[in-house]
Amino acid sequence: MNYRDRLSPWCIIQLLPKMQRSVVARFRKRHDAEAHLRALRRLNPALHYEIVFDPPLDDETPDALDTLAESLVLGQDACVIKILNQSWR
Repeated sequence: MNYRDRLSPWCIIQLLPKMQRSVVARFRKRHDAEAHLRALRRLNPALHYEIVFDPPLDDETPDALDTLAESLVLGQDACVIKILNQSWR
């Protein structure tokens, strides 16, 4: 995800056949996305649009579940407890 997409996590997607989708537009605020969605639905009532929140994922930090799985395999109970405590906060 590039920098511009990270600044605009709210997306309007067009629902396509065979479970496919296409991002129509991105917005910084949900209210702006809802206003644009109303306009799209008035202009194209036959097409299906939805608003989704597409948060930026941090590629540099490891996934907590991967770390938990590694710790379980290696038998590191203290690390597992620490990860579980962090994920429940």
